[in-house]
Amino acid sequence: MKELLSDIRACKICIKDLPLGPRPIVAGHPESKILIIGHAPGTKVHQTGIPWDDQSGKQLRKWMGVTDETFYDETQVAHMPMGFCYPGKGKSGDLPPRPECAPQWHDLLLQQMNNVQLTILIGQYSQKHYLADRREKNLTETVRNFDKYLPHYFVLPHPSPRNRFWLSKNPWFEEEIVPKLQARISQVLSR
Repeated sequence: MKELLSDIRACKICIKDLPLGPRPIVAGHPESKILIIGHAPGTKVHQTGIPWDDQSGKQLRKWMGVTDETFYDETQVAHMPMGFCYPGKGKSGDLPPRPECAPQWHDLLLQQMNNVQLTILIGQYSQKHYLADRREKNLTETVRNFDKYLPHYFVLPHPSPRNRFWLSKNPWFEEEIVPKLQARISQVLSR
């Protein structure tokens, strides 16, 4: 696992397409119980090299009901984004994750993490990749029907501050879904 993580962190497969250059962000351990698959790191995470070290990460930890210590304990929580490097800025936010990462690295990482009991799929890119045609017609309906993907997957919207409108429009998410997410995480971490 250490060798694989080292190989990923040295990856330059899409260097010509990265505005800030390569800095793959990934964390995992053979004993990881929870796997988080999000989009790609933002500029702050690119700078620090720490997964979810931004406002989105604070919101995600709040939704999960975990401390920073637990969240960054690789034997508890692994971080494997769809795109490992910051992809650049688009018209309405960051660009989509680079398409090279998941096919190149995900299966290799998953083979090394045999203890994962819950995979959290954050946002449309990870849900499209891992749920394929089992998704609902849109992200809102996929999240509303989260229990359809349990016990292996828990689907979430992106915790970005840019999603304030979505959260205010869908109060059921924080009222009904977040407590169930926290209960599932507590169950997994207590094993």
